[in-house]
Amino acid sequence: MPDDATVSVRYLVDDVEAALDFYTRHLDFTVLTAFPPAFADVQRGNLPLLLSGPKSSAARAMADGEQPVPGGWTRIHFIVDDLDREIARLEGAGVPFRNEVVTGP
Repeated sequence: MPDDATVSVRYLVDDVEAALDFYTRHLDFTVLTAFPPAFADVQRGNLPLLLSGPKSSAARAMADGEQPVPGGWTRIHFIVDDLDREIARLEGAGVPFRNEVVTGP
């Protein structure tokens, strides 16, 4: 794969419309396509994020019957100029965090 190739991240969500609102309003993503309730894709910089709802192909059961679900521990990393300011901005907008900032290796 070329060094400048774009790689998409698929992210399972419970509610595609709510995810669209969150990523565009709070994290400056732009909507590329939207087909709620099944799917939407958004982009920020060179990161396309595929938001896959319960009606999407990504939510189909595995061969053993296990159902993919949102949640997990998938993380998306953003580089920001001032982490404390960004956290304060998001908290001020009512965005919940799972835990406090952690540092270290």
